[in-house]
Amino acid sequence: MMSADFHDEFLTILRGSLCSSKDGESGDIAFRFLQYIRQASSHDNNCDACVTVCDINKAMLEVGQSRARKQGIVEDSVIKWVEGDAEQLPLPHSTFDAYSIAFGIRNVTHVDRAVHEAYRVLKPGGRFLCLEFSHVNNQALQWLYNQYSFQVIPVMGQLIAGQWKPYQYLVESIQQFPNQEDFKEIIESAGFRSVTYENLTFGIVAIHSGFKI
Repeated sequence: MMSADFHDEFLTILRGSLCSSKDGESGDIAFRFLQYIRQASSHDNNCDACVTVCDINKAMLEVGQSRARKQGIVEDSVIKWVEGDAEQLPLPHSTFDAYSIAFGIRNVTHVDRAVHEAYRVLKPGGRFLCLEFSHVNNQALQWLYNQYSFQVIPVMGQLIAGQWKPYQYLVESIQQFPNQEDFKEIIESAGFRSVTYENLTFGIVAIHSGFKI
């Protein structure tokens, strides 16, 4: 589970359109964004926005759509569900005010291509936001975290979910993902400016942000 505080770091734009990539199954970012919009609309009749949720997995999109219906979110003008690859988004150029991806870019084959696609679909002035597992910035804590990751997480996955390999993959994919500075350089190479990141829980998770100028 991801805390509300992690999600709320994304919700800095209360107008316009949001592209939420790799968010199909849970739809959490999209739903929280729309909740923000509804709250803002109660004070501002001109507040308007829409969300496009994009995921490569059709089954995950269907789960997200089911969750949306249970929350009363059904209007096509408010939320749209698109099946597509983060490396080749089936979306027009310069369309969105914000692009978010949470715990998804680590699973993309070519991270740089996904970031370039985010840049392409954003309007000038649009914001890129990425929430992802990252690297602990303390050597002592890094050793403890590695022991926990490799020795405990897969075992817990086997005991609780009856699955070892998915949790082993989770740990390995986190280890292989670029560290905070390297990922920052990837974002800048795509054209984004004012790129920053914020470490959460000593860098176990990081939020990267950049703007299309």
